[in-house]
Amino acid sequence: MSDPILTERDGAILIVTVNRPPANAIDLATSRVMGEIFRDFRDDPNLRAAILTAAGDRFFCPGWDLKAAAGGDAVDGDNGVGGFGGLQELRDLGKPVIAAVNGIACGGGLEVAMSADIILAAEHATFALPEIRSGTVADAASIKLPKRIPYHVAMEMLLTGRWIDAGEAARWGLVNRILPREKLMEEARETARLLAAGPPLVYAAIKEIVRDAEDSKFQDAMNRITKRQLRTVDVLYSSEDQKEGARAFTEKRDPVWKGR
Repeated sequence: MSDPILTERDGAILIVTVNRPPANAIDLATSRVMGEIFRDFRDDPNLRAAILTAAGDRFFCPGWDLKAAAGGDAVDGDNGVGGFGGLQELRDLGKPVIAAVNGIACGGGLEVAMSADIILAAEHATFALPEIRSGTVADAASIKLPKRIPYHVAMEMLLTGRWIDAGEAARWGLVNRILPREKLMEEARETARLLAAGPPLVYAAIKEIVRDAEDSKFQDAMNRITKRQLRTVDVLYSSEDQKEGARAFTEKRDPVWKGR
């Protein structure tokens, strides 16, 4: 048996690959492993960005492993520290994550992809939420999708299980870019290198602000920022990196970010 999750460190970048042929479905044990991997990524100061992808080029992930469920895995079982797929409920993740979708992303697989900050898709990738056809609910997608794409498009996907291709996903803003399959990981790595070279404290502040503001009124969110009530914002405004950014600008050079 090969490892269900493969990891590779490329400098400050972590590449996480779901490796569960034939379809890269996720069972409870795999979800827990993914949670531990992304928790360690979160807590490792030497890692700045992550890529989530999958083995092969047919499936990114169809979500829940129905064969495992038939064998006793409970749908509401212990998915691990980060929730299903390790990302959806991982608290205080202040680093950028890229999903490189290299095939079919449906059900929980699509939900995990939506937990990333940037989604790159191979041109043959397809997306759907087919839970309706098996008499269950795409819970995380029911929360996330109507906030990400037009409401009526999201509801059609949720209520009918309709499939969309990469072109339509890009048109609705569900994915950032479409790449030829042979260029997908090259683009993902290039984007990750760009992010890894950036200011980690600013990334953490951006992600906390976005999370905090999701259900807040604009002025309430602004007040929490300006009063430094968000931990990452307070850390950023008191940091060496904040001063380094200003110095580098005045000295017309690239800043050297230390994450402190």
